Amino acid sequence: MDVPVVLRVDGAEQRLVVDTRTTVLDALRERIGNTSPKKGCDHGQCGACTVLLNGQRVLSCLALAVAYDGAEIVTAEGLATDGQLHPMQQAFVDYDAFQCGYCTPGQICSAVGAIDELRRGWPSHVSSDLRSAPELTDAEISERMSGNLCRCGAYANITPAIRAAAGVPEGVG
Repeated sequence: MDVPVVLRVDGAEQRLVVDTRTTVLDALRERIGNTSPKKGCDHGQCGACTVLLNGQRVLSCLALAVAYDGAEIVTAEGLATDGQLHPMQQAFVDYDAFQCGYCTPGQICSAVGAIDELRRGWPSHVSSDLRSAPELTDAEISERMSGNLCRCGAYANITPAIRAAAGVPEGVG
C-alpha cells in the first residue's frame, strides 16, 4: 500500500508517496537521492545509516518512513552550513578519523547526537554517577559510539576527533 509522506531532509521539504514498508534509509537514498547515509548491514548492526531524526540519532535502516511523516531529518551532508563544515566534520578531517570513508557519515551523525545527549546530561552504561552530568571521557565516547562500526579500524582517530569537536582536549575529562 502506498501512502504520501513529507520528510524535511537537510532543510528541504520532500513530498513522497512510499510503500508502507519503505525505510527512511531507502526513502533517502532511492527516492530523494541523498546517498550520505550508507546501507551497510541493513539490520541495524553497523551504524552506517545513522541520521539525526527530530534531533535524535536513529538507525535509518530500521525506521519506517511512514512513521516519520513530517519529521526533520539531518544527514551528514546537511550538517554543513553556508559552505562551512560542521565542527564534527572538520574534526574528522583534522584528526584523519576515517580511512575508506564508508562509515564516516554515520559516525559523524552519531557523534553529533552523542555529544548532544551528553550535554543534556543523559547517562550511558559507563557513567559513574547517574545523578551528575556525565563527562566526555574516552570510555563515554566508546560506549556512546559502540553502535557505529568501522571496518578499517579508525577508532584511534575517531575518539580524539569527537573530543576536539566537543571542545574537550586530550587527557581532560
